[in-house]
Amino acid sequence: MTTLTRTPRTRLVRSVSALLLAGGVVVGLTACGEGSMVDNIVGSAVDQGVESVRGTVEDTVGDVLGGASVSTDGTLPESFPADVPLLDGTVRGGGAGPEGTGWVAQLTVASLDDFATAQTQLEGAGYTASGVNVDGDTALGTFTGATYRVLLTLTTQSSDGAVVATYVVTPL
Repeated sequence: MTTLTRTPRTRLVRSVSALLLAGGVVVGLTACGEGSMVDNIVGSAVDQGVESVRGTVEDTVGDVLGGASVSTDGTLPESFPADVPLLDGTVRGGGAGPEGTGWVAQLTVASLDDFATAQTQLEGAGYTASGVNVDGDTALGTFTGATYRVLLTLTTQSSDGAVVATYVVTPL
């Protein structure tokens, strides 16, 4: 039996890919042949290291929200959809696109195991899960309801070990 070892680079690529997928879901990015925008962003982010990844993710989310920035003031936008259940945790911040085009919420939660709780909450609220993938470093999934699509990622931050849940919500 072969054992796979996850290197820091593998975890980084997976985390960046998951977060950039969040951006892709919102703006409908498509890979168009060699050198697509997503490939270029992921490749660039991996080459530049973890700090740049955080910047790239923040920039991508800002682009997704039509130039709006994601706050780090511990509050969510007033327009964040009330029918999207969020995990219990400390709100780090959020953002909203213009005219209800999308929202982002980031929370610090207890552990990656909270993904199962989030999945139960979303499915209980009428969302259907797809693309769910959980391992020791990351948990992610897409949840589609009658009104919204939610891309949820939970990742462990390398700098402080905090587990951050990021919800990217878009109207259908």
